[in-house]
Amino acid sequence: MVAELNFLEVWIPEQMQPGTLFVLEQAGELGKAENPYWAVLACPSCGSLGLITRQQCAGLESMICGSENCSAEYFLEEGHIRYRPTN
Repeated sequence: MVAELNFLEVWIPEQMQPGTLFVLEQAGELGKAENPYWAVLACPSCGSLGLITRQQCAGLESMICGSENCSAEYFLEEGHIRYRPTN
């Protein structure tokens, strides 16, 4: 399953709908030096906000929603959100 990735140019948390990505102004300054935080992504399933790393933003690592009520697994791929298939 694939969903469209939306980009937000200005940080307005109220406009972060599910599947919205905001690249941090100070991308790369927080987190681990080898894989810093790069953006904020609203979970495409529930809309919970979470920091994502440079490798996740590039589609090299998958993500799991951090919400207590959601366990969506997905990764970014060429401007889209691709859900991990269930086993």
